[in-house]
Amino acid sequence: MELNKRLFSRPLSRRQCIGGLLALCSTALLPARLFASTAAFSATDTQAVLDDLSEGLPIEESDAVNLKAPDIAENGAVVPVTVSTDISGVESIALIVDENPNPLSASFTLTPDAVADISFRVKMGKSSTVRALVKTSDKVYMARRDVKVTIGGCGG
Repeated sequence: MELNKRLFSRPLSRRQCIGGLLALCSTALLPARLFASTAAFSATDTQAVLDDLSEGLPIEESDAVNLKAPDIAENGAVVPVTVSTDISGVESIALIVDENPNPLSASFTLTPDAVADISFRVKMGKSSTVRALVKTSDKVYMARRDVKVTIGGCGG
């Protein structure tokens, strides 16, 4: 009780008010897409994810997309994946694990000056096909790879 009295009995200083207002204004100015959640992350089948991510653009399998993942992952909880490409005008990179409960595992939006080379780790519940999608303004390029999981990471 004494602590509450000391914390809330003093009025805010001018410096605290200005700092709070600046924090509120800077949050309001952040792009809405930082907070937007895509329906693809909640989709439960691969085709729905592909339809949502491609946005009507044609999907083409391409050797220009480099998808590095192990043939056999000993632990499905931490499967290292690298997606890179030299294709110009890359807008986004996404990774889909077909057999996961929610197939879309990662999605990255890139700026025009960014290098399209991303490394991360994903969780895989069981052996599955892994797909990397690289989206440009006129087409979606895809690479796929089969990964065998010996110890499941999604509760297995």
